[in-house]
Amino acid sequence: MGAYVNSHSPAGKKCKQICQVLFWLFCFQLVPCVYPQEKTTIVLPPPRLDSNFSLEKSLFERRTKRDYLNKPISLKQLSQLLWAAQGITSPRGFRTAPSAGALYPLELYIVVGNVNGLTTGVYHYLPHSNRLEKIMSGDKRLILSEAALYQPQVAKAAVNIVITAIFDRTTNKYGKRGTRYVYIEVGHVGQNICLQATALNLGVCPIGAFEDSKVSSVLKLSSDTVPVYILSVGRCQK
Repeated sequence: MGAYVNSHSPAGKKCKQICQVLFWLFCFQLVPCVYPQEKTTIVLPPPRLDSNFSLEKSLFERRTKRDYLNKPISLKQLSQLLWAAQGITSPRGFRTAPSAGALYPLELYIVVGNVNGLTTGVYHYLPHSNRLEKIMSGDKRLILSEAALYQPQVAKAAVNIVITAIFDRTTNKYGKRGTRYVYIEVGHVGQNICLQATALNLGVCPIGAFEDSKVSSVLKLSSDTVPVYILSVGRCQK
């Protein structure tokens, strides 16, 4: 049997101190402290609230366009598109698109490929602060195109705006009927983007054909967030 050391004796106290030092050295070497990193956020230019391009003209000229030039759009144009989609228009938090019960189940993710003043990557729109939160770096347009059944306009677009939904925000109040309300809201937001893009002289293509699981993988979406709609946006020949 091993010798017993009395913890209250001088030798026991010394042994206890050595064990404590060894324990903390072990912890700091093998289990380093990991501090959560804050995500990078970008303040967007404020939206304009009027222009010389009428709503009626946007309605008349709106067309689906897929042939994009390899030219960037501006950060201000992107900001305007996102504000048109989900911008805050009231101190009470109301937005540019109607939402059943003002529950706002939609979240916008932007796959950036060619925007002046913005590096490529995937971003999340934060409407209350009019900011972009960077989710990941790198040009993800090609793999998003693959997830969208290899549609070429997705790979060529300056940006792809992906409308996602957290259905529970609405169905927790309205039950199964809430699912319909969410899809209706997606339509409102999609049309806002189309009309705003037209007013900015940008091409836009609404896309519903894609594999949900693959788009979710590209964007690293949580399990409760579902991709519903993609709108590719880019510059076109006048």
